[in-house]
Amino acid sequence: MSFWYVYVLRSSKDHDFYVGSTNNLKRRMQQHQRGENISTAKRLPVELMFFEGHRSKDDALRREKYFKTTKGRTTLRQMLRGSLESKM
Repeated sequence: MSFWYVYVLRSSKDHDFYVGSTNNLKRRMQQHQRGENISTAKRLPVELMFFEGHRSKDDALRREKYFKTTKGRTTLRQMLRGSLESKM
């Protein structure tokens, strides 16, 4: 059984979110931490704040797209309210 993951990283440098998707979360996190992703390389270090698994790549991509909208980012901040407050 394989899953596709939607994940949310938070930069310790600018405190902003990065949302992505992958079928191998462990490998993808290692790539981010090594600076191999152009979108996060200058924002290191990043921390994994949230992830969810989907059986379908299409479902994961749909959810990723939602989290990148204004409403989706608001939803993320509400979902992660406790975690974000403890980091401040």
